[in-house]
Amino acid sequence: MSNHTHLVLYVDDKKANRLSDKAILLRWFKLSKMTPLGQKFLYGEPLSDGQKVFLNKEVAEYRTRLSSISWFMRMLNEYIARRANKEDECTGHFWEGRFKSQALLDESALLACMAYVDLNPVRAKAASTPEQSDYTSFKKRCQSTKESKQPKVLARFIGGMSKYKSKGIPFELKSYLLLVEQTGRCICTNKPGFIEHHLPPILERLNFEPEKWLTLTTHFENLFHGAVGRVGAIENYCSKTARRRRSNCTNSRLLFAS
Repeated sequence: MSNHTHLVLYVDDKKANRLSDKAILLRWFKLSKMTPLGQKFLYGEPLSDGQKVFLNKEVAEYRTRLSSISWFMRMLNEYIARRANKEDECTGHFWEGRFKSQALLDESALLACMAYVDLNPVRAKAASTPEQSDYTSFKKRCQSTKESKQPKVLARFIGGMSKYKSKGIPFELKSYLLLVEQTGRCICTNKPGFIEHHLPPILERLNFEPEKWLTLTTHFENLFHGAVGRVGAIENYCSKTARRRRSNCTNSRLLFAS
């Protein structure tokens, strides 16, 4: 958008833990200046026992950073700020404040958040249709579907979750595109309501009621603060993270089907 960005991320911390020390260093040094120890290791130069200890600490820190949303946003925002300041020939802060993040605990929360983000330009009247919305994953997906492909830079839609739990978005791409389009028609219409016979099958699979779905996809950020999902998912998340306060449970119980 003109003054903010929305990102829906999947953090693959298990993959970060499986990567070799060399792979970790190569990835991190694409983002940051190479350190003397890292350079010696990558060039195959011998290291003393003391240097190996410090290198292991260095690699462990980079491994954590590569699966950290905070570090991802730090690097991304710094890049955007430097580029914007260069274009405007100025210095100083570019972003007004820190980013905020919300944990999407289940498929219902993921789908609602994705549709909320993809329809942001339509709600703001920056675009008349989702496929014309610049800088959105929806537009990129629509462009790729013309060639019967999915964009390599985005998470793939893989249909329903298989027993092997393949990585990707557990919905059909076609159903998601239809869902966003129909939701957009409800948002943009001058009359409140929805068109029942045009509702995509995915709403039925997730037990969403049309009125509640429209509320979710137009007021997602205002309705939820922190982790989002069905009540059971929130309670499980709070239990694992030792949180006493069960935030969002009221709106989750009201808007997400159990």
